[in-house]
Amino acid sequence: MRSFRLAALALCAWVLAAPVAVAQSGPGDEPVRATSGRGNENLAAFARAYGYVRHFYPGDEAVAADWTAVAIAGVQRAEPATSPADLARRLEAVLRPVAPAFRAWPTDRPPPAAEALARVPGLRWRHEGFGQAERSIYRSERVPAEAGQPDLFTADLPGGVSVRLPLVVAVEAGHTLPAATADPVRPQKPIDFKPSGDDRATRLADVVIAWNVLQHFYPYFDLVPGDWAAELPKALSAAAVDADRAAFRRTLQRLVVALGDGHGAVVDANGRDPARPFGSLAVALAWIEDRAVVVAANDPGLRRGDVIARIDGRGVGDLIREAEGRVSGATPQWKRFRALYEITTGPMATPARLEGLRADGAAFAIDAPRVTGAPPREARPEPLAELRPGYLYVDLDRITDGEIEAAWPRLADAKGVIFDLRGYPKPRPTFLSHLTDRIVTSPRWHVPVITRPDQQGVTWKTSNWTLRPAQPRIAGRIAFITDGRAMSYAESVLGLVEGERLAPIVGEPTAGTNGNVNPLVLPGGYTIRWTGMKVLKHDGSPHHGVGIQPTVPVRRTLAGIRAGRDEQLEAALREVGAPP
Repeated sequence: MRSFRLAALALCAWVLAAPVAVAQSGPGDEPVRATSGRGNENLAAFARAYGYVRHFYPGDEAVAADWTAVAIAGVQRAEPATSPADLARRLEAVLRPVAPAFRAWPTDRPPPAAEALARVPGLRWRHEGFGQAERSIYRSERVPAEAGQPDLFTADLPGGVSVRLPLVVAVEAGHTLPAATADPVRPQKPIDFKPSGDDRATRLADVVIAWNVLQHFYPYFDLVPGDWAAELPKALSAAAVDADRAAFRRTLQRLVVALGDGHGAVVDANGRDPARPFGSLAVALAWIEDRAVVVAANDPGLRRGDVIARIDGRGVGDLIREAEGRVSGATPQWKRFRALYEITTGPMATPARLEGLRADGAAFAIDAPRVTGAPPREARPEPLAELRPGYLYVDLDRITDGEIEAAWPRLADAKGVIFDLRGYPKPRPTFLSHLTDRIVTSPRWHVPVITRPDQQGVTWKTSNWTLRPAQPRIAGRIAFITDGRAMSYAESVLGLVEGERLAPIVGEPTAGTNGNVNPLVLPGGYTIRWTGMKVLKHDGSPHHGVGIQPTVPVRRTLAGIRAGRDEQLEAALREVGAPP
């Protein structure tokens, strides 16, 4: 992955938005109102048609359109339709000004005749992923194509309507044909209206926009169980009745959870309430032997090895199951890791009541404050440490490029070297060049190349790292440690180690999500983070939902935690031949 640093967005930019008070309705804000059965079908039909035109109609009017305004105007006009014929008219009224060749009609009636197109130079969309920024590996552009070819896309939609649009349009005298004959329809809002999650039409429009981007460009639907099409009417129904922007964020979260994407997250830039700051307990938890175990704490009332059974009177098991329902993830280990953090968060104004058991079996109950900042780190050796004479330890989560560069003479002479990748590595992947005497390659990254809706006929643009051996080379034995915290760039590194068989991998399976993140900014201040490319292992098998499997599986134990041991590090020492 040439731009492997971009993948760091998924972790280092993970933001938990705090709940906010219900906003007062402002000018143009629409109050909560449930959709009817017919209304929901109308909205779903508009959503599908919107996505086809927005991403695949290459006319000049579509390129220049204000697609936020189209989405808001479309949900307002489509929802009240009373019949398929009425819905078809409304869809054309909204979409033909930006796509003059778009047509809609009742499915039970014959389609309108297709316009004859001259065989002249034309344009079509070519998407390498979902391109939306200049400095990105993803790009969307109109490319030359011969017009006049029968490249018409037709689809039957909810609400009893069908739609058609050409995927190639002709160009004549510097403008695409046919030309629009009507001005774009505007939202039924005041001129100074700003999209907000407190507004019903904005929420519905956000669902339309987000669902379509993922429908056409998310690369892992073949590996994720579930029915993505069924998520659209569910999200529309929920968005219509969400009380405020905070409630709508949870609706977007449920939509992203359905992706099964470890990078998946929803951030609300406008959702923090300074009067109600959020924080987290000064504790790090791990799920060990089916219990939430303290592995690090800055709170004087907690110690390593304590088992937390209840938070604010609720069982930890129930809290974790609820939290996992809000976490998008491709594997159980990632969802559990994130959920253990989620259950520690809450309003800073109120301490959390923690109940559990000490190592000696004594029960405890304390009131623990929530604080700002990252949770405490579990104790590890120094980023570069000699654990036994001649046996070195490197914490890739903390060591810098400069520090590892300066350490190569020591590492090359060591009898054994352990690389700890229980987290997110800081060094560039070139450090792996010192572990081999041959050219090695990473897993392959596949950016989808999309020219038709619904990922029809998708092809792939592939790339990877190619690393040449570098001096000095580590001559001693090598081992890596990892667990479910390792995701994205960490899995790129370990994927190379796994595929090229560079060293044993000790510990637990990784998170099972890799590929550069492609943030999607929605009207009203929400951002959805999602994975925009597919990663396959060296043998062509899936990485998503699988991760890197350890060659030496080692699970932590409660007894080991309470004894102050790092059982995975101990196993890695044995792998490199270090004496006890």
